[in-house]
Amino acid sequence: MGEVKKDSGMQFIKVKVCGITRVDPIKMALDLGADFIGINLYARSPRSVSLPRARKLIQSIPKGKRVVVDVAPTAGTLQSYQKIGFDYFQVHFDLTVPLSSVAEWSDIVGPKRLWLAPRIPPRKWFPKKILAYAETFLIDTYHRGGYGGSGQTGNWTRFYKLQKRYPDKTFILAGGLSPDNIARALACTKASYVDVNSGVESAPGLKDPDLLQAFFDGLPIEAS
Repeated sequence: MGEVKKDSGMQFIKVKVCGITRVDPIKMALDLGADFIGINLYARSPRSVSLPRARKLIQSIPKGKRVVVDVAPTAGTLQSYQKIGFDYFQVHFDLTVPLSSVAEWSDIVGPKRLWLAPRIPPRKWFPKKILAYAETFLIDTYHRGGYGGSGQTGNWTRFYKLQKRYPDKTFILAGGLSPDNIARALACTKASYVDVNSGVESAPGLKDPDLLQAFFDGLPIEAS
């Protein structure tokens, strides 16, 4: 990840800052040590940007850190994201989406670059059948009104158990993370990857420099 030097060591949690709509927060997030920058292209999201805008934004993001976020994109849409230079493809979807669609996404971008984000209701289990199609899975808080970005925290105990059950996969903790709860969230989940969005905003899509700084300051660091 980006190595952020501190007096007593360096950060070791990998961080994705998501919902970026402007260039300035990209630079700040990268300077603080963000490993990934997420750009939302799901039209119904309050943090969504246009495809032309995304093309401009990713020019400020180093290769290897560019993540596009969308909900159940078509094959053609996913291919268009590849063409403009995204490295990873975070795909949110309902459990009713056919497995053939998941397989198609995997075929297009490859399991290493596909981040699957299933929308899992509280009483439903993680769909094991999707494990074969990706190496990384983002677990966000379920809410009826949308796909992430709610500002609500999820079931951290459930995340911990999921991560323990499938140690050969990468799981990203998302949902309501903020400077106020990141230390507690990491202690409960033992997550190695986190996704922060609304918890460092002054308004949807507007990252607050002080909150971003506080979030990174709240991450644990390795001993020297």
